[in-house]
Amino acid sequence: MTISLVMIGLMVVLYACGIYLMLERSMTRVLLGFLLVGNATNLLILSMSGGFGAAPILVDGVESEDVSDPLPQALILTAIVITFGVSAFLMALIYRSWRLANEDVVYDDADDLAMRQRSIISEDEPEEETVSDTEFGEEAEAAVTAISDSADGPADSPQTDGRDS
Repeated sequence: MTISLVMIGLMVVLYACGIYLMLERSMTRVLLGFLLVGNATNLLILSMSGGFGAAPILVDGVESEDVSDPLPQALILTAIVITFGVSAFLMALIYRSWRLANEDVVYDDADDLAMRQRSIISEDEPEEETVSDTEFGEEAEAAVTAISDSADGPADSPQTDGRDS
């Protein structure tokens, strides 16, 4: 069996349009893109399944070479069910977003943008001062510094190597 050039062109158009729609910020367009990609994948599986033949039930007079392979059909049915489930989930997200904000556009999170900006700035400039990330502030840092200094030994006394002079 030869694959029709029209079928390949249709798959390319469906994949291209689906991926383009999935890259948008509107969740409705993401849903439509997902549906297009799902249908293009079903066409791909169908086109790769091989030639069409008799039903996969062996009866008198039908040989196993004349029977069509049932696996691609099972894969397409499974893909349809998965596409339906994910589409229902996306529709529930779209509905919830519409009820809460009266729009279905996904925006960047302000905290994520601020964190990204901090990481870009910290990579460009050397870090000059450390900022305390504890909830106790400078008192905790002073206590930790004092403990670590006392563990090293007093700063006034000369360090000995353990031999008596």
